Amino acid sequence: MLMSRKKLNLFRSYWDLYLMMLLPILWYIVFCYAPMYGIQIAFRDYMPSRGFFGSRFVGMKHFFRFFNSFYFGRVLRNTLSINFYSLFVGFPIPIIFALLLNELKSYRYKKLVQNITYLPHFLSTVVVVSIISMLFSLDTGIVNIFLTATGKPSRDFLINPRYFQHLFVWSGIWTNMGWDAIIYIAALAGVDPALYEAATIDGASRWQKIRYISVPSIMPTIIIMLLLRCGSIMNIGYEKILLMQNSLNMETSDVISTFVYRVGILGAEYSFASAVGLFNSICNFILLLVTNQAAKRFGGTSLW
Repeated sequence: MLMSRKKLNLFRSYWDLYLMMLLPILWYIVFCYAPMYGIQIAFRDYMPSRGFFGSRFVGMKHFFRFFNSFYFGRVLRNTLSINFYSLFVGFPIPIIFALLLNELKSYRYKKLVQNITYLPHFLSTVVVVSIISMLFSLDTGIVNIFLTATGKPSRDFLINPRYFQHLFVWSGIWTNMGWDAIIYIAALAGVDPALYEAATIDGASRWQKIRYISVPSIMPTIIIMLLLRCGSIMNIGYEKILLMQNSLNMETSDVISTFVYRVGILGAEYSFASAVGLFNSICNFILLLVTNQAAKRFGGTSLW
């Protein structure tokens, strides 16, 4: 009874703050939790004219159809290969960039570099893909013009399946490197300067300061960001891939998100597309649980 009265008094004292929380809570309920009602589409032969309960229940039919389809191995392989490629190459780069930026002594130069590297993040996907096309086009691309000028044969970068994932991943790194480094720069700003001063007195080099002070100080942040990335390892936004995709590079560019778009939106197979999307979400959830448990066991840092 005493605890309930304390909670009531606390609510009365900070009612305005609780009121401010109401809008984001409603947003999550309306746009994140309420749509979960539609998950049942994946287990029915859904017809919009019949509604949810008027459509026939078919159980795991659409899941087995996806597992046995010709596209299952290809879209799963491409999704995982692009994401792991992006994780292994793209995840350390913002960390390294933040550590190097932290070593700069000139405040003005540091801000200039930050602003330059942030800018690509604010470019639309259409603009980024247009830049890729301008650079790697067979006839007018700057890269092929340079290759021809140096006596080397031009290459079909945009239609050759071998180059698609490299173009996709490295353009994504260029776009997001500066933005992703913000959280690491903020974590480094919170490191006690006395640690660096003590290391300087002890004769530590810059590399030793980075290795024994900077990196351990931001390690919890690195682990949390890695867990979040691992929890979405099966997710790739379809917009950029769809703009870069063509009939000749489908072998390496077709992923789960583009497959769902093709069969769900273009093919109007709502139940099948929902089953594929639900499979993707379940895989992400399992990966998040496994990586979180591993981080808790070996690193002592976790999401929960």
